Amino acid sequence: MAQNMAVINKPKTSLAKHLYKNRWLYLMCIPGLAFLIIFKYIPMYGVIMAFQDFSFKKGIFGSSFNNFAHFKQLFNSGKFWNVFTNSIVLSMLKLLINFPIPILLALLLNELRVKWFKKVTQTFLYLPHFMSWIVLGGIVNNFLSMNDGVINDLIVMLGGQKINFLGSNEWFRFVIIATNIWKEAGWGTIIYLAALSSISPDLYEAATVDGANRWQKIRHITLPGIASTVVITLVLQIGGLMNNGFEQIYLFQNDLNIQVSEVFEIYTYKIGIVSGRYSYSTAVGLFKNVIGTILIFSTNRITKKLGGATLF
Repeated sequence: MAQNMAVINKPKTSLAKHLYKNRWLYLMCIPGLAFLIIFKYIPMYGVIMAFQDFSFKKGIFGSSFNNFAHFKQLFNSGKFWNVFTNSIVLSMLKLLINFPIPILLALLLNELRVKWFKKVTQTFLYLPHFMSWIVLGGIVNNFLSMNDGVINDLIVMLGGQKINFLGSNEWFRFVIIATNIWKEAGWGTIIYLAALSSISPDLYEAATVDGANRWQKIRHITLPGIASTVVITLVLQIGGLMNNGFEQIYLFQNDLNIQVSEVFEIYTYKIGIVSGRYSYSTAVGLFKNVIGTILIFSTNRITKKLGGATLF
């Protein structure tokens, strides 16, 4: 009883003492917070442009408002709905195909017992992430070239006909998904490997004693151990469903595949930067971000209802 009273009467640590005790941790947070505030939050006032007839001469606070004129034009535009469909289809394909691959790679890497081989494999998997899309785009264009591309030469050797991968609507999405896997799948394994390292080895030892094989250990220990990480990552990716990546699409887009390659990032760039319709492009961007916000909140709510891990 006396011990409990002592715990209750123990004075709370003041905020100043807490900040001083953890001062180095908070100092390390400053660059990240500064980046978010300067480049993410401060520019948000520019959303006003979506409801204005923006003029450089008058500025944001001097331009006249037109209420929802740009949004009406947006929803009445036939091209917009083509862009919307392309963005959704490509994003869904990326989610369905690309999302499980880092998980599978992490599980395979976790099963490797030869340390040097595991490290070398991880290095080769991570390497494409550090290369820019400009470099990777050049490599892919050379590999898929109709004239002397390695892939088409191989197809001809096997008795097939050359395929214009980058000049056809049918193959464009395949190229985007495949190159995205090549560049980002290895890097995506990091978070899952970190989650795997937190699983207690005692669970595996107990399973071995009980006679469980490797597949049973993965099914009953490994997968449940990383389930919360998988769910949170899935929620975040669904929240970014409308983002397809500007650089990658822009590098591989041409007049022959434009019917399926025109996504929000490219459309916004063309009407905003190239055509100078800043207010209209802001309206497009705002629409895209609102959809993303709705998706992330909806997905988070669904996972919360199902009793899984959630972001908030």
